[in-house]
Amino acid sequence: MPLKPLFVKLHFPKITVVTVCFNAEGTIERCIKSVLSQDYPNLEYVIVDGGSTDGTVPIISKYKNRINIFISEPDNGIYDAMNKGIAFSSGEITGMLNADDFLTGENILTVVHETFKKDEPYIVYGDLDYIDGAGRVIRKWRSGQYKHGMFNYGWMPPHPTFYCKTELFEKLGNYQLVYGTAADYELMLRFMHLHKLPAAYIPMVMVKMAAGGVSNQSISNRLKALKNDLKAMYKNGVFLPPIALLFKPLRKIKQFF
Repeated sequence: MPLKPLFVKLHFPKITVVTVCFNAEGTIERCIKSVLSQDYPNLEYVIVDGGSTDGTVPIISKYKNRINIFISEPDNGIYDAMNKGIAFSSGEITGMLNADDFLTGENILTVVHETFKKDEPYIVYGDLDYIDGAGRVIRKWRSGQYKHGMFNYGWMPPHPTFYCKTELFEKLGNYQLVYGTAADYELMLRFMHLHKLPAAYIPMVMVKMAAGGVSNQSISNRLKALKNDLKAMYKNGVFLPPIALLFKPLRKIKQFF
């Protein structure tokens, strides 16, 4: 028996998932299906496409009746697209799931809701697996419970598992494009470290993510990413940023074992 709309509204705050994409015909359908298969009864799905020229838009169009908002237009990169998605979000809680990522089960958003209800945090996050082209897990990111100060030692949560109260974007700001590929790190650092907002850890693999990424595609991109990490650390009050920058890649080593 379906839940009545008023009951859903009163007991299940709306969760908005934003997917940004560009020429992602190889992965976008897997991502969309993982969101639309969620058993959570009050979901808003927003897709922001950067004006794809491959088969991405036709694939998305197959699901248009179940996608709340879909726009396709040129943007200034992934974080500009995320900010557009946030502007459309009407949920109390918002999270980002990129086209190369997918939720690992039908209950992920239900667990997100239950964690917000139980622990009353402003932020929740969990664990993530990196997969190769064949779908094999090649790296395991296990976050652990956050305690204030951990960013000083290179810690950060996996951004695709990061859900927060939507009001934080209005109060504390969106993704800052000046930080390049480190804009997601800077936002989480700003919310959790600088403003000391309470966060709750979900000890489960919430997302699987395709290995790779723009910041890792060349030595030049990697150096730019490190420079932006350092700039974000200085901006948001990390203690001894050069030390934190050293710890940041070192913490990743255990993810491969």
